[in-house]
Amino acid sequence: MRYMMIMQAPETMNVGAADGPPPEEVFEAMGRFNTDLVEAGVLLAAEGLAPSSEGFELTTDGETPTVTDGPFAEARELVAGFWILDVATRAEAEQWARRCPIGPGVRLEVRRIPDMREFEGVAPAEVLDAEAALRARVAERAAQYERS
Repeated sequence: MRYMMIMQAPETMNVGAADGPPPEEVFEAMGRFNTDLVEAGVLLAAEGLAPSSEGFELTTDGETPTVTDGPFAEARELVAGFWILDVATRAEAEQWARRCPIGPGVRLEVRRIPDMREFEGVAPAEVLDAEAALRARVAERAAQYERS
């Protein structure tokens, strides 16, 4: 089963925030946690995100998309980073989440990523086939990236 752990933190705590970078020990603790995930063979992907001042939001009224540049001052918490894990059970995902070195003011949301097979009988077969082809292309591109 795949799970996404989504770290939400106040904008002032994000890497690159105006207040300066987090203390060195925060980076060290995250490095140890990520190493543990890799050594356990459960980490599929993980990234931290730049401040919202470098991002944008896209909204639509149903017809015309509108792009609004960051920062997103109205947001209390913003996504600061994520991990995607491949674990055997929900309990294992929870064990990893409990080990994540988040501090006060940070929230970790954990969500299961459905397998495409769960959409069989719900989504049209041609849509599922097209999605499988796209995922194969993405995997090939990732493999090419790794070789370069």
